[in-house]
Amino acid sequence: MEITIRNETPADYRKVEELVREAFWNHYVPGCSEHYLAHTLRGADAFLPELDFVALKEDTIIGNIMYAQSEIVGDDGTKHPVLTFGPFAVLPAFQNAGVGQVLLSHSLAAAKALGHTAVLIFGDPAFYTKAGFVPAENYGIGTSWNSYLPSLLALELVPGALKGCAGLFDEGDAYDFDTEEARAFDRNFSAKQECSGLPSQLRFAQLVASGKPRS
Repeated sequence: MEITIRNETPADYRKVEELVREAFWNHYVPGCSEHYLAHTLRGADAFLPELDFVALKEDTIIGNIMYAQSEIVGDDGTKHPVLTFGPFAVLPAFQNAGVGQVLLSHSLAAAKALGHTAVLIFGDPAFYTKAGFVPAENYGIGTSWNSYLPSLLALELVPGALKGCAGLFDEGDAYDFDTEEARAFDRNFSAKQECSGLPSQLRFAQLVASGKPRS
C-alpha cells in the first residue's frame, strides 16, 4: 500500500481525533478516551509537534502518531530525558496492512535525526517487539509505581543510551486527564455502543495484571 506521511496540521485535528476514536473504541476498555488525550496533548508543554505525524492514503488520513517528552527518574535521583508516544492509531479498515509499521519506523527515524536517544512506551509486546522494543526491565526500568510490567517497553535509538538508567519511568503530566472531561468531550462525536468482554480487553487486563514488584 502506498501511503504518504507528513506532520499533522491544525486542519487535521478533528479528523485525527475521529480516527483515534475509531481505532481505540472498545479496544482496551468499554468506549475509549484516547481521542480526548490527542486533543489535550497538543497543548501540553511536553508535546513535540515536530514528531506529530499522520499517514495518508491519497487524501484520507488513515493513521497517526504523537510524541511527547518524558523521563526516567534514576534510582540515584538523576533524571534521564526520553521520548514516549501515543496515541498511535490506524483506522480499523487499514489495520494489519503494514501502515502502523511504516508510520512507526518513519517517526522513530525522525526522532533519532532530531537527536533523541531512547523511547519508552506502554504497549503490547506482541506488536512492539517486532519493531525492536524490549522489556524496560532489561535496563532495570520500572513503572512510576515501582513495578516491572511486560507492557513497559524500551527502545534505544542510540546504542547504550539506557545504560545506567535504572529507575522509574515517568510519562509526565501530559498523559493525565480527567475522566469526566473525557466523557464530556466524547459527547461531541457520534454515538457509539460500549461493549465489554472483548478479546483485546481481556488481553489488556492480562498485561496489566502480570506486573511484579521491582526489587
